[in-house]
Amino acid sequence: MPFVSIRITREGNTVEQKAQVIREVTETLQRVLGKPPHLTHIAIEEIDTDNWGYAGQTTTEFRRQSAENKA
Repeated sequence: MPFVSIRITREGNTVEQKAQVIREVTETLQRVLGKPPHLTHIAIEEIDTDNWGYAGQTTTEFRRQSAENKA
């Protein structure tokens, strides 16, 4: 039974977009690995940008600084 965990930042992802991701990941596992869709589980976890960090800062702060540098 495949289990796929997908973590993305919470930024207005629609129900339709997430459903498409689930559908397409399931189809890929079936096509490439022969895994039956009825046994495939996909979990999408959305994380606030204040709770996701890299380069020593939160994603919120990193994007704010990037936007300021472009202006």
